[in-house]
Amino acid sequence: MRENELEAYPAGGRDIFPGRIGDTVIRRKVGYFQRLFMKQTQRHDAIIELVKKQGYVSTEELVEHFSVSPQTIRRDLNDLAEQNIILRHHGGAALPSSSVNTPWHDRKATQTEEKERIARKVATQIPNGSTLFIDIGTTPEAVAHALLGHSNLRIVTNNLNVANTLMAKEDFRIILAGGELRSRDGGIIGEATQDFIAQFRLDFGILGISGIDSDGSLLEFDYHEVRTKRAIIENSRHVMLVVDHSKFGRNAMVNMGSISMVDAVYTDTLPPAGVMQVIADHHIQLELC
Repeated sequence: MRENELEAYPAGGRDIFPGRIGDTVIRRKVGYFQRLFMKQTQRHDAIIELVKKQGYVSTEELVEHFSVSPQTIRRDLNDLAEQNIILRHHGGAALPSSSVNTPWHDRKATQTEEKERIARKVATQIPNGSTLFIDIGTTPEAVAHALLGHSNLRIVTNNLNVANTLMAKEDFRIILAGGELRSRDGGIIGEATQDFIAQFRLDFGILGISGIDSDGSLLEFDYHEVRTKRAIIENSRHVMLVVDHSKFGRNAMVNMGSISMVDAVYTDTLPPAGVMQVIADHHIQLELC
């Protein structure tokens, strides 16, 4: 037996590999176990970096790179695809399209616990009787639901789903922006929407975003929506950006501007170093939920 291949360890339970010598189990050396027990989150991060670097990686390449089974890699890729971080292909994975967003129903069903935690935290910061904008997006929609316990709020929204959620509160005043209705997600956009929003000056702006680049750039898929978001920022006294961790590093084609435009960021994990630098440089409030 070659020294660098196998080593006998005392048996402490069920055999991992077949073959016994007395009360010992033949097991591979420490290097194997380091690969075997590599934390899933570490492997996920490494997969994301490979996809970003190469644009596309095959399942076979990842199996060889991490020395794990094809089933493990397929589970990893499915997990990342569900978070909209990668685009799953038969036989591999690629970066998501920068021109087309994930369908609303799929986004609604992902990161639900994280969005609810973020929403509950935001709701604690909004006093009864406040005025606020609520933006397009599934995380702003979660905030709307978390506000149902409040009283006497006055809300301007360009999100039909938000209006439907809040209309159950008789003491709320809901003002729905005019413009073009985007049937795929209930968003209302266009020049009429921007002009409508510009009529107001409200206490809070609850803002969602599709992606945040490593330098803190806020990214969206629709330039009409970008202009509406800018109108919300310009007409809010305090802008709260609500994002779960899947938005960091996510690609989209329209650059809305820097994260420095907002006053506070509510998220479920510490942002990447480049984003953290912008947050620190501009003294932006960061809330981990």
